[in-house]
Amino acid sequence: MAVVASAGEGRRAVELGAGILQLRAPALTARALEELAGELVAWSTVPVLVSSRCDVALASEAAGVNLPELDIGVVDARRLLGDRIVGGSVHSVGAAREAERDGADFVIFGPVWPSPSHPGRHPQGLEALAAVVRAVRVPVLAIGGMTRDRARECLAAGASGYAAIRMFQ
Repeated sequence: MAVVASAGEGRRAVELGAGILQLRAPALTARALEELAGELVAWSTVPVLVSSRCDVALASEAAGVNLPELDIGVVDARRLLGDRIVGGSVHSVGAAREAERDGADFVIFGPVWPSPSHPGRHPQGLEALAAVVRAVRVPVLAIGGMTRDRARECLAAGASGYAAIRMFQ
């Protein structure tokens, strides 16, 4: 999964092999975010998820959302989005189990390593990632400080995939 904030980043990520695009641009207004999401959806050959915004996902006809841990709950997002994709970003085994119980299609766990996109957030490492993978049945994507080598390590620890910002730029 490539986490992108612009159409250009999205195109580049798809060219580099991203299987899903997650639009994360918290500084944009709702209107600007919906326009950008609609543009991504219009040309993308992979599913487009919108970070945190069910309304924008619906308006842009995106495939779904990824929800930060302290955002609207998975149950409420599912009620709004029906059978669209609903993922949850989590930082612990307990939060991963809760997201799965509430109907998340996948969870993103991290940060596994230090990440400039989340300064001050303590990296949790591969052992914590492996514990989350063992605790749930839904796919677990690793995030945080991702490089090609680190992505391979995450897959070896049991992750179904990984999410990255810089790796796809």
